[in-house]
Amino acid sequence: MTAIYDTRPCYPVVGDAPEAGYKRLAEKLRPRTVVAVDGSPAVDWTAFAAGVLENTRQQGLKVRHIDLRAFFPPWERLVAMTSESTIPGDPHLSRLFEGEIEDLLTIPELDPPQGNETILVTGPGAAATDSGELWYVDLAKRHGLARLGETACVLGRESDQQPDFRRMVFIDWPAIDRHRARLVGNIDYFIDLVDPERPVLIDGNTMRATIRDLSRQPFRTVPHFMPGAWGGHWMQDTFHTHQDEVNLAWSYELIAPEAGVLVGDETDAVEIPLDMILAERASEVMGDAVTSRFGSSFPIRFDYLDTMGGQDLSVHCHPLPDYMRDMFGWQYTQHESYYLLDVAPDSFIYLGLREDADVEEFAFQAGRAESEGEPFDIKDHVNTFPTNKHDYFMIPAGTPHGSSAGNVVLEISATPYFYSLRFYDYLREDLDGNPRPIHLDHAFANLVTDRRGSAVDALVADAVTVRSGPDWREEKLGGRDDLFFEVWRSYFDTEIDHDTEGTFHLMTLVEGTTIRIVTGSSTHPLRYGETVLIPAIVGKYTLVNESDDSPAILVKARVTPGTCV
Repeated sequence: MTAIYDTRPCYPVVGDAPEAGYKRLAEKLRPRTVVAVDGSPAVDWTAFAAGVLENTRQQGLKVRHIDLRAFFPPWERLVAMTSESTIPGDPHLSRLFEGEIEDLLTIPELDPPQGNETILVTGPGAAATDSGELWYVDLAKRHGLARLGETACVLGRESDQQPDFRRMVFIDWPAIDRHRARLVGNIDYFIDLVDPERPVLIDGNTMRATIRDLSRQPFRTVPHFMPGAWGGHWMQDTFHTHQDEVNLAWSYELIAPEAGVLVGDETDAVEIPLDMILAERASEVMGDAVTSRFGSSFPIRFDYLDTMGGQDLSVHCHPLPDYMRDMFGWQYTQHESYYLLDVAPDSFIYLGLREDADVEEFAFQAGRAESEGEPFDIKDHVNTFPTNKHDYFMIPAGTPHGSSAGNVVLEISATPYFYSLRFYDYLREDLDGNPRPIHLDHAFANLVTDRRGSAVDALVADAVTVRSGPDWREEKLGGRDDLFFEVWRSYFDTEIDHDTEGTFHLMTLVEGTTIRIVTGSSTHPLRYGETVLIPAIVGKYTLVNESDDSPAILVKARVTPGTCV
């Protein structure tokens, strides 16, 4: 099979083409105007302001610059103001911050422009000032995390000598996402600052027209590949990407809080966060029933876990629904499932407790491993199941699970993330040499102790054919009352028809080289290993197999009908 996976999917804009450079930004400034430039705290605001101001000087414009970062309170006060997110005694995880950016800073009163002066207010929260124009500067979250401690900062700091992953993820991101979602309809220019020396911008009308267009057709978000302590080499070899990394552990195919869609062309493109698309078009993308239950929170995620030539994943579980809501502040939990895209001989997954598991002894050995560095055999407590290509395992919250070395897992799960509660991680360090966090109090508080032995067999999905034709069939893979999503598999030699029936479909091509998705108004290619979102509004569509002399196999997930009432 020849993989032609597209690591940088990009879609045309509807409206004026993107522009690039600080000169173009400076030319957008008008005399006697207050321009609020809002955006992510991870943006290199110093470089941005310097680039704009240098070009205004070259053009002879008079600009008064106000850096809103100076209007956040002293750091100790800001930490106290966000203390609702602190979990006492937990050095690794936090509760999602529920406050607003505007509540964390003092909004300055601005004297009106003098003569032909332009006032430029830059920084997170700038939209709260009394302004005539609104610009928004964004940096995709994956880039913000990568630059944390360098040019990327957390809210309330102009530099981060001590990078704070927890604050960026659990405090900044929720606040910024809510803030940005409220601004979408008012943005005059949207600016992508992935390159601090070369901003790329589109006007607000073009952005909103492009969002409207995307919400009515299949689209892919930008995949995010990452190395990790247990990572393998299958994605590097199969997708021909990131060859300079030591390994690849993950690819985020679509995890909504971090996902974005590139629009523009190969030279100039901006990445529109999926959250912004959903803020404008949630019902078109997700469907009325799903939106009624989940709001604009996209509820299903797809990602790859690659241990082919790597090491075992940690054994962990995810919070039970009430615990997720009460402890961490997320309104639904991360039920999960594993689809095996590829396997090596003798590979397996960890799933559920052994029939003879002694939970007290499990907790004792896990605690000793964390406190004293004493290894133990996790298989003494947790079931293992051999894996075969195209197996599917369901993993409700509270179930201990993980993958051995030698698997390529397409993880299909509910969207919450960063709340993987580890029981054991083989005393490993991360790629920077730091001990990987263990979360024993949380993990054992959520362990479903009666999901053991033969009861775990129900989590190994059977495939049931639900419809078929001369050269195609569609199967349903398992299904449980405690999971709000379900997974289907299609086999087809030539083509197969589908219908969203009012809810989105998220799908990955797991066999075959290329297929074509035909809707009423467009076509979209899908290559081996790629994931695509079919918005609910699309309705009927056809999958056409374009692979050479080989059948196509496609895995599709959707929210289970009846769970959104």
